[in-house]
Amino acid sequence: MTTSSDLLDESPKDAAGAAPLPSATLGGEQKRSLEQITLLLFITVPFLAILAAVPLAWGWGVSWLDLGLLVFMYYLGCHGVTIGFHRYFTHGSFKAKRPLRIALAIAGSMAVEGPLVRWVADHRKHHKFSDAEGDPHSPWRFGETVPALMKGLWWAHIGWMFDEEQTPQDKYAPDLIKDPAIRSISRNFIFWTMLSLAIPPIVGGLVTMSWWGAFTAFFWGSLVRVALLHHVTWSINSICHAVGKRPFKSRDRSGNVWWLAVLSCGESWHNLHHADPTSARHGVMRGQLDSSARIIRWCEQLGWAYDVRWPSEERIASRRKAPVADAA
Repeated sequence: MTTSSDLLDESPKDAAGAAPLPSATLGGEQKRSLEQITLLLFITVPFLAILAAVPLAWGWGVSWLDLGLLVFMYYLGCHGVTIGFHRYFTHGSFKAKRPLRIALAIAGSMAVEGPLVRWVADHRKHHKFSDAEGDPHSPWRFGETVPALMKGLWWAHIGWMFDEEQTPQDKYAPDLIKDPAIRSISRNFIFWTMLSLAIPPIVGGLVTMSWWGAFTAFFWGSLVRVALLHHVTWSINSICHAVGKRPFKSRDRSGNVWWLAVLSCGESWHNLHHADPTSARHGVMRGQLDSSARIIRWCEQLGWAYDVRWPSEERIASRRKAPVADAA
């Protein structure tokens, strides 16, 4: 169950006359019209690329280079989010040496899911109010009837991002704001976005020595890749809080959705995550693939990560739901 001890300290310590924490993003506490229009473009354009992907692949095919760029950039950004933004920066599932800390911040930023500090603040608030009033993106926001749930799924998947009210970063992520390097990476989100979108066409153009090679690499390695990663990530907010098995005790409706496990790098074992938020491994049962946990293990073996919060058998057992016969 999510308790106050499972989350990092959410509020800065009061100090008389203390200067306000500097902003880690370019926006303020309210989303401006320009931000919302930019957000709409970053959602719509990659999605249109997905719609065009099937006829383009059927008509012209997909080169191994383009496919390789798509897969590499997808899993670079995905693991940057799952290991970095989520398990490390949000929940403190492990400690990291400084180079790994910076690398995770940059890799996660290249997933094009928003500035690091804003992402973490939103997610910490989500855990504080998970599937209750105050949760930024619960699919149960509008009720439990079928029409209400359909509306809620849309809200949890995309709609919440257009809410004008921003999660207070100084309340939910003061620890990150105080780190100058992390604050700089977060504020320069546009740069990391442009770099993320530019790498595939640069590589594609140089390898093929053609503008067509650059274009197809941009289409598959940038646009389609970003759209796929967006919707997989957003599905954790929507689908994994509406359906799925719930073998563990949590105070919300988070569920395990097996068919998202590979694409989400282990994040879709979401019921365990909400039952034990600081666990470095989400797929704790036999056969549950969790590539993020595997990479954390490698980083630990290399000495880059330490004090990793691996779930013990006793901790897992304590969070399991009692069998129906025992609970009766």
